[in-house]
Amino acid sequence: MMLQRILTALVLLPLMLGMLFYAPNGLWAIFSGLIALIALWEYSRLCKMDYEQKMPYLAGTALFMLFAYLGSWQLPALAWCLVLCFWLVAMPLWLQRKWAVKNDWKGMFIGWLLMLPFWFALISLRTDTESALSLLAIMGLVWVADSCAYFVGRSFGKRKIAPSISPGKSWEGAAGGLVGAVVYMLLVHRAGWLDFDVDWFGVVGIAVILTVVSICGDLLESWLKRAAGVKDSSALLPGHGGVFDRTDSLLAVLSVYAAMTFLLS
Repeated sequence: MMLQRILTALVLLPLMLGMLFYAPNGLWAIFSGLIALIALWEYSRLCKMDYEQKMPYLAGTALFMLFAYLGSWQLPALAWCLVLCFWLVAMPLWLQRKWAVKNDWKGMFIGWLLMLPFWFALISLRTDTESALSLLAIMGLVWVADSCAYFVGRSFGKRKIAPSISPGKSWEGAAGGLVGAVVYMLLVHRAGWLDFDVDWFGVVGIAVILTVVSICGDLLESWLKRAAGVKDSSALLPGHGGVFDRTDSLLAVLSVYAAMTFLLS
């Protein structure tokens, strides 16, 4: 299993970095769209959508993405406000109430609410290769917070955040992830890697919000899998599960960050 994880990472990491820093905008949009569509396909499996529902759902989403890119469409302010409300208000309530997602119009809408802002964020935050470093810095917050949370939680974790959803997550680990994310954001801000200009207090505030959202994204996908009775969203990535498994926190963080960037600019 560990060898599979390492080999998969050795393939995916150079591919991701190469696309991020060197791909022209059109290729980056296609690559990002493929990630979002695969994650949406995995989400549709967790919702138990049958073939007759899944195919037009995915095909219609792909067609919308094509028209959106060719037409240079942007999400309106109302849509970004909805994204913030979803992740900052509705999501904690959802995890508390443990609502199940069904294969109906509400399940489809939630899938779009998860994946489409994520795709728009990947495109809008990386308008050219020069902005790739700033996007990578925000992605790095997710990986730093997750790593710090894992090691701190493993060493000191006692109080579980949501034992019925993700037994391995503890409040101590979350605190460790938060501290790690704050330190990381202060360092990359000082290095000039972030594409916004705020003081250190603002950087800390952004780090806190994004770290909380990252945890919510992880817990949401864990709940969807638990409700569906599966361990992984798919088996596309040997040793890692599915694309949704690898991007659960990332899609939450980038969606919220893009919404904040759009609404505050």
